[in-house]
Parts: sequence; C-alpha cells; structure tokens
Amino acid sequence: MSQVNYLAFAIPAFFLFVFIEYKVAQYKKQKNVFKYESSVANFSVGIAERLLNLFIAASFYQVYNWIYNNYAIFNIPNKWYIWLILLLATDLVWYWYHRLGHEINFLWAAHIVHHQSEEFNLTAAARITTIQALFRNVFWCALPLVGFHPNMIITILLAHGAYSFFTHTQLIGKLGWLEHIFITPSLHGVHHASDEKYLDKNYGDVFVFWDKLFGTFQTEEESPKYGLTHPIKSYSFLWQHFHYYLEIIEAYKRANGTKAKWQAVFGSPALMDQNIRPYLEQKYLQNKKQSKPIRFKFYLNLQLITVVALLTLTTLFYKQISGFDSISILIFILLTLINIGALLEQRKWIYYLECFRLILITAYIFYNFNVTEFLVFPVVLLIVLERMFSLSNLYNKYVLDYKKSSK
Repeated sequence: MSQVNYLAFAIPAFFLFVFIEYKVAQYKKQKNVFKYESSVANFSVGIAERLLNLFIAASFYQVYNWIYNNYAIFNIPNKWYIWLILLLATDLVWYWYHRLGHEINFLWAAHIVHHQSEEFNLTAAARITTIQALFRNVFWCALPLVGFHPNMIITILLAHGAYSFFTHTQLIGKLGWLEHIFITPSLHGVHHASDEKYLDKNYGDVFVFWDKLFGTFQTEEESPKYGLTHPIKSYSFLWQHFHYYLEIIEAYKRANGTKAKWQAVFGSPALMDQNIRPYLEQKYLQNKKQSKPIRFKFYLNLQLITVVALLTLTTLFYKQISGFDSISILIFILLTLINIGALLEQRKWIYYLECFRLILITAYIFYNFNVTEFLVFPVVLLIVLERMFSLSNLYNKYVLDYKKSSK
C-alpha cells in the first residue's frame, strides 16, 4: 500500500463537490451557473493538467530540494508559527506570479486558459494548464531559496490549492468581515470578470492583504460578466490551449523593429492587436458557428467518464505502472480529450481521429500479446468496412449532428 498515491482520491472528491454545486444551483433555480459544453471543456483542461502533472510532479520536489540544499539563504526551523509565515509567503509569491501572468504576454498565454470559461463555477477551477503549472513552480522556487524546507512547501501548496478551489463559485455570496481578510468567492469572481472596472483586480489566492497593499483590490459591486473581454469561439481542446501562443507568433511576425517584437512577447496583453484573433480563427477554421448538440451527449459523457476513471486509477497506482503503459495512457487520454473537444464542435474530421485512436488501441493490445505483425488485419478490415458500409456517414448520422445531405 506504500506505493499507492492517495492524492488520487482528490479526483472523485472534485466531481462530488461539482455535483453538489450543480444540485444547489438547480435548487436555487440558477440555471445560468452551469453550461454543459463549457463544463465539459473545463473538465478536459483539468484532466490533461492532472495527467501531465503525474510525469513532472516529482521533479518539482527535486528542484525545491536541490535549491534548499545548495542555495538556501536561511536555515528556517520547523515551528508552528513558521507554517503561518510560509502560508503568507506562498500567497505573496502567488500574487506576483498571478499578476505578472496577466501583464506579460508569454505568461498570459499559459494563464488565459483559466479565464476562458464564461461560467464561473467549481469546474472553472480545473482550468489549469501544465505550462501554467511549470511557470508557477518556477516562482515558488523562491521559497526553498529563502530557506523553507521542501516538505513544508509541498504541504502548504496542497492546502493553498485546496482553498482556491472553493473560491470558484457564484453560489456563496459576500461573507461580511471575512471579505477584509480572505479572498472569497465574491472577490475571486471579480477577478474572473470581463467588466472594465473589474479587470486586473484581486490577484491574491488566500489573503486580500497583497491586493490592498499593491493597489489591485476591488469589491464586487455590479454582478460580474465572466470570461474574456474578447471571448474565444471554440470548445476545441487544442485551440483553447494554444490560440494565444499563435497570436503572439503572429504579432511577432507583424511587428516592425526590435522594440515592437519584444512587446509582442513580453508586452502587455492589453496592447495585443485585436484583429489577430479573428484572422487566426478564420485561418484555422475556428470561427464555425456552434449548433446545439443533440445526439452525441451519451457518447461524449461515456468518453469523459472513461478518462476520469483511467486518470484516477493511473494516479492511484502510478508508481506501479511501467513507463510504456504510462505513455500509452497519456496518449490515449490526450487523444480522447481532443476527441471530446471536436465532438463539442461537431467537427466531421473527428471520424478519422476515431479511426486513428482505434488503431492505436489495437496496436497496444497486440503489442502486449506480442502479435504486432497481425496489426495489418484490423487496419485492412477497417478500410473494407468503410468501403462497404460508409462508416463515416453512419458516424455523422448517429454520433454527430450532421444530416445525410451534409457536406
């Protein structure tokens, strides 16, 4: 049992709290709190981050340990009051990481994913990318450098992250005097708002001290409008992750002179040319008008349940899983998440992704039974079935929303 990773139980706990929030929203008749497509997109981002984090989480501790053992400025003891100081220090580092993530383009490219959801609920807390996690841990290297022990840091980071999860909800109103000490759901909702008066406010994660000290504090007045000032028009897993990096590249190409190119990468997102995103949406076919999903929800939900179950089991027994199996699970889940995003947008090319995924699963099974030389037969069978029964048309008819006459 020593090889079991008990952090895996945080995954079903997350979905339990989301379910409770959903039921409370129904009870209060606040149907606008949840939107199916947005919630699924939020889950997909969170699943990818949790999965990829399995491969790099141990390296975070190793980096902290290396810095602590070789470069720690002070020898900070493990006393009860040190934990309070460490919590404050962690939140201060978070404040500046978070603030710079809104003020520097290449950092915003990683953090923007967290703000894409136009529904503010517990599912939005899952919108953390692995790239953002990497940047965040670079900032937290300041903690072992000062002299906090890595074991203390990891413990505080778990508590810090757990607290911030519960600030992503509209169902808890203002909390009186606590609003003057802690970042509450109301205050964090302001941070997720796209209203001009709320932009770039409330960067703290646990405490409001830093926002008040550095002039970025804002209480909730009018009800916020959540999401980006210029919303993206896609539920695509890949587009949501990488569209802003493409915008930076395009801005860099268009820039004249060294200073302008520097601004494209390190400048403020507020100065980004707003004509770039529509151009890229047109170029990469991300301007497709969304149609109401009708037929594929069961299939989509089944895939989502499958990857959540697989992620939970992989996290629970990660140390016992071989490297080959880990990589295979990683590829399968990422392909499935891309599949889910394409289903949300009803992209016809998803049929070919389905075929590719089926072939990979078959290849994995054949490899484990040491019969890879027979892989050609199921591939040929799939081609024959497509020729005989037009599987792509059947797929479009029964899984997607396309009619028989669609092109």
